[in-house]
Amino acid sequence: MNRAPEGWKTTDSGLQYKVITEGNGPKPTADDVVEVNYRGTLLNGKEFDSSYERGEAAVFPVGQVIPGWQEALKMMPVGSKWDVVLPSDLAYGPNGKGREIGPNAVLRFEVELLAIKEKPAAAPEGLPQVLPAAPQGNRPPRPDR
Repeated sequence: MNRAPEGWKTTDSGLQYKVITEGNGPKPTADDVVEVNYRGTLLNGKEFDSSYERGEAAVFPVGQVIPGWQEALKMMPVGSKWDVVLPSDLAYGPNGKGREIGPNAVLRFEVELLAIKEKPAAAPEGLPQVLPAAPQGNRPPRPDR
């Protein structure tokens, strides 16, 4: 997409989006973990990925996805469904991804932000949030007799 057709908006980065359904929940931050349904296509309409096809929503940290997804998700209130077009520099750039997404591919996604997942409770200061597993030898410890 070069010029934004009616209903489409373009951000300063070049991301283009159209609101299909406007949610009224909170907007995630880069530190949040979100639950989304999505469908990804090339501009020719060829689908390369879909949580709908898998029958299960995707859950991931906002700060660990491609830049265009990060930008879009941080603007979307929970409950929203958007059509998003990512220029290649906000997607996979000159390297592409796998066999289906070639170098410098422009990608289109239908993204439905279902929820911001609850963050785990913080551990007391000085303690790790998750304790490492106890070291294991070659055999399990024998019970005392």
